[in-house]
Amino acid sequence: MPPSQDGAAESWVAHGARTPRAARPASSVVLVRDGTDGVETYLGYRPGASPLGSIAFPGGSVEPEDDDPVPWFGPSPGDWARRLDVLDHKEARRHVVAALRELFEETGVLLAGADGLSIVENCSSAEWMSIREALAGQDIGFGRLLAQRGLGLRTDLLRPLSRWVSPDFAHRRFDTRYFAAALPVNQRATLLRGKGVWARWLAAGELVRERETTALGDAAGQEDTVGLPLSRTTVPAVEFTLEKLATTRGAVAYLSHRREPRCYRPQLVAGSGPHWRLEVDLAAASEGGGAARGR
Repeated sequence: MPPSQDGAAESWVAHGARTPRAARPASSVVLVRDGTDGVETYLGYRPGASPLGSIAFPGGSVEPEDDDPVPWFGPSPGDWARRLDVLDHKEARRHVVAALRELFEETGVLLAGADGLSIVENCSSAEWMSIREALAGQDIGFGRLLAQRGLGLRTDLLRPLSRWVSPDFAHRRFDTRYFAAALPVNQRATLLRGKGVWARWLAAGELVRERETTALGDAAGQEDTVGLPLSRTTVPAVEFTLEKLATTRGAVAYLSHRREPRCYRPQLVAGSGPHWRLEVDLAAASEGGGAARGR
């Protein structure tokens, strides 16, 4: 676990199990592309002991505004409800909208187009950065932004991955839906001006091979990452997803893999030394045709 969670774990055990705090709905997007050393994904630093991890994929909380009208292409909310294994179509819709909104805010990657076959290009200009800042500051709604530019969400470019619920002991808990998407041609990921701290495209296979080293934490260069291995800088959902990415033949194979809806709930267990550990039952099979490396 990240060091920021050690205190909450100690308190949970010392005072006995209590009713967990409510988990806030959230969405996160695993952005992928093919690289020279295998599939790469975009990871960034998230300050503030986020339930998504100090180093995490783009994402964040579902907001009330995610229920606002928004131009929409691709599978209907009802189709998405079946894909996410939920009964409420509105719940599925807001998770999809939140995923695409957070992806655009944090990276500038906008999965939207004028119709169901096109996608916007070149979202890296100064004007687009100002739009991202306005969206992040809630000065403009996502639906209004898209409508003003004649764009609709390309929900068909998202793939559902899994659902992860934060451990019971955590002070801040998320019920997170993870999605995957390919980096569109003629778009690039960039940090949000004034809020972004560190982010980078990284090869999943290399991250998994070096998981016991401090390479990633040192590269992020933050007080709560330097000198720490992968599992102390992020959450099980990120580490598990990296394992799956490391086994795949390529980005297309990973996105095309058929997955059954599954919810993961990490549990607190005693670890060696002063640290606690999280335990979760995981599927060891590869996703996309490579050799399995899962634990």
